[in-house]
Amino acid sequence: MKNKKVLFIVQTAVIAAMYAALTYAQNLLLPGTTSAAVQFRVSEALNVLALFTPAAIPGLTLGCMLSNIYNIGSGLPLDLIFGSLATLGSSVCMYLLRNVKIKSYPAASMLMPAVWNGIVIGWEIETFMISGSFKFGDFLLQGGLVAAGEIGVMAVLGTLLYYVIIKRNLDKKILGA
Repeated sequence: MKNKKVLFIVQTAVIAAMYAALTYAQNLLLPGTTSAAVQFRVSEALNVLALFTPAAIPGLTLGCMLSNIYNIGSGLPLDLIFGSLATLGSSVCMYLLRNVKIKSYPAASMLMPAVWNGIVIGWEIETFMISGSFKFGDFLLQGGLVAAGEIGVMAVLGTLLYYVIIKRNLDKKILGA
């Protein structure tokens, strides 16, 4: 595509749709694995796309919002706000850190989903779902559990997706990076 604005909008929409579809499919096949304290959202591997296109920032955020609408019925309406903010923060930081690499691996970027979700969602769980107030020790536990799930997804699926994109030159062929 020659028109960069159109490409940006299309990439944003496709990324949002993929994120939401993967999350909904996982919810159907493995209920509870996408919204617990220790969650392994397969769709979180798509965070890697923020390394290749700025369109991933609104795409991932919108996809997360659409996915978290499902959780409103599960008693987690705040996740629509805080989960989306954590995704926005992590994808912005991933994009900004995309060129910081250790042996050609964007380690700092790959940690951003764990850092942001660990802090934001850990705080959300501790403050609104567990005790109704903030207790630092419990926050560390909840944040650690959330971060552990994110690290698991990003270390395995995210890394795999990253190398597939690089090895197959999909960053240039599809994402226009």
